[in-house]
Amino acid sequence: MSIKDSINHAKAEAKEVVGKVTGDKKTETEGAAEKFADKVKDAVEDVKDSVEGAIEGVKNAVHKDEK
Repeated sequence: MSIKDSINHAKAEAKEVVGKVTGDKKTETEGAAEKFADKVKDAVEDVKDSVEGAIEGVKNAVHKDEK
C-alpha cells in the first residue's frame, strides 16, 4: 500500500468516524463506502500481482525448456 493509499484510507476512516459521532448517516456511509472501495482496489492489485507473477513463472519455465 502506497503512502497515498494510506492517506486515502485514513481520510475514509476519519469521515466514517465523524459521521458516527455527529449522527450524520450520509457522511458515515460515504466513509464506509470509501474504505470498502480501498479494500477492493487493494484486492484487485494483489490479484494483478499474482497473475503477473504466474505469467513470469510460466515464461521462465518455457525459456528454461528451450535451452
